[in-house]
Amino acid sequence: MSMGTLDDHEGPWTEADWLALGETHERVELFDGRLLVTSANDDHNEIMGNLRDSLRPAARAAGLRAPLVPNVRLNSERTLIPDLAVKRSPISTTISTADEVVLVCEITSPSNAANDRVKKMLAYAEANIPWYLLIEPDFIDYKSVTLRLFRLVRDAYVVHAAAQQGETLVSCEPFPMSISTEKLLDY
Repeated sequence: MSMGTLDDHEGPWTEADWLALGETHERVELFDGRLLVTSANDDHNEIMGNLRDSLRPAARAAGLRAPLVPNVRLNSERTLIPDLAVKRSPISTTISTADEVVLVCEITSPSNAANDRVKKMLAYAEANIPWYLLIEPDFIDYKSVTLRLFRLVRDAYVVHAAAQQGETLVSCEPFPMSISTEKLLDY
């Protein structure tokens, strides 16, 4: 995909337009007729891999799955690609629906921190995804990370558990999990 293809598109993007892009090197998400285009750096990708390694065994023990590149359709105008999603359905599906997803995880990066903290968090809540994990690394040197696990209460997320650098986030819900901030940065 070339950026010219994105720039030359007229009018709002539809789900069909987004699907026609096919595989891309960038992470391209559909959000209310607009595309969110991001690319992760090496530190972000390492944290994401370590997060998946931390969550996958616990998710599988609970009968859940954590696909590598989860596409999540929130509605016909919003298909997002969280850094990690834990879902009920088999991994073989290309795009999961919001009702299949138990937990979405986003790792902020300098180019998308506001989207993850506000825009995407609100969109996941509107789609009734019950759990949201926000991982916020220190962008200066990636030597520390803060974790906040939110649960959906009515139509908004509230903090359920949190961990600062050197701590471990522990929760029995949505499945028993333990995420060490030290292990997330072990690369």
